[in-house]
Amino acid sequence: MIPISKVLRPSAFLRIPMRLLSTVPEPSQAAKANGGMHFELSPEQKEMQEMARKFAREEILPHAAELDKTGKYPTEILKKAWELGLVNATVPTKYGGSGLSLFDACLTAEEMAYACTGVNTAIGANELAQAPLLLGGNEAQKTEYLGRVTKECLMCAYCVTEPGTGSDVAGIKTKAEKKGDSYVINGQKMWITNGGVANWYFVLARTNPDPKCPASKAFTGFIVDADTQGVTPGRKEWNMGQRASNTCGVTFEDVVVPAANVLTAEGAGFKIAMGAFDKTRPPVAASATGLAQRALDEATKYSFERKTFGQRIAEHQAIQFLLADMAIGIETSRMAWMRSAWQTDNGQRNTYFASIAKALAGDVANKCAADAVQIFGGNGFNSEYPVEKLMRDAKIFQIYEGTAQIQRIIIAREHFNSFKQQMS
Repeated sequence: MIPISKVLRPSAFLRIPMRLLSTVPEPSQAAKANGGMHFELSPEQKEMQEMARKFAREEILPHAAELDKTGKYPTEILKKAWELGLVNATVPTKYGGSGLSLFDACLTAEEMAYACTGVNTAIGANELAQAPLLLGGNEAQKTEYLGRVTKECLMCAYCVTEPGTGSDVAGIKTKAEKKGDSYVINGQKMWITNGGVANWYFVLARTNPDPKCPASKAFTGFIVDADTQGVTPGRKEWNMGQRASNTCGVTFEDVVVPAANVLTAEGAGFKIAMGAFDKTRPPVAASATGLAQRALDEATKYSFERKTFGQRIAEHQAIQFLLADMAIGIETSRMAWMRSAWQTDNGQRNTYFASIAKALAGDVANKCAADAVQIFGGNGFNSEYPVEKLMRDAKIFQIYEGTAQIQRIIIAREHFNSFKQQMS
């Protein structure tokens, strides 16, 4: 397989993904110059998508069931993915990354998730940890920490969630006190993907002890080396699904971090941490879409093999309706992540559509996986068949990177803000 850097010409790294809208930002200009919007991928994107699909089907899929049973971290698979440029996909080429647009990264994420969302989540966690650095880091920080993970296959992790907070990011308890030219961090993080294998962490900590201080000013983002004294990863959690990814708690006990590792400035951490989600929710939605597509493919194949009452179950209207509803959900989820990723690549704020894509695709993945189990019948409930793993893997898409309910809060907030602006 050819690395992504060979698939795309240097100029193509900077190309806005939707080919006919790539040269002009204004919709009216785009319509005039290119005849309006369409959904055709560029030749480079099709080649890249096919490369990711080939890798997923040949290098990930054959090992997915075993990784699920053992919970083994897929080190060798990740190394191969890293060599092809499928890891650190959106890191700019100046720091050694593949320099893909968000849209292009989502294309590859969907293909990888089709084979195993656990492996894909391990890769996606790198993107999540890197997003705050890309948003709020200075050149020295980007050169050092992005350079590390592109020079060799190293992982990083986004350390924000805590045992008692979850989606309530403003309620985190981890504290960082300034002492001279350094900060001392104390606290505990939980459910950290790549937490036990990371080379460095993005850590959000409270630097203003005043409980009345607004979240927008109370928290600071830090880059913390995993080998710093006082950093202790916990045991790997045995989760319902996506077991190939490494999830654990991380404890920070009197961890000394130089002030040079603060992102942007003291008090800017909350905005950076939340801003990262606009960049990472589209790939999560794409990954959920990939799982849903796999569920549909497995269920369709099985429906042509299994016979009841003298005919294939694909000929029963009840099964056809289930498959049709799965297809409806998948196609709309795919269009949703494409819209949200396209907005980012065009310099538009995508909060609204990123949450729509994430909420929709997460729900669709769960429904498709459950319907696939239903179509398989008793076999679907058995671990020797692939769909029960898909059902377990799917659930986390409604939880991590903001629960399905949090996405709806965001969507409603953005909707109300837009409505008020229109009425004023």
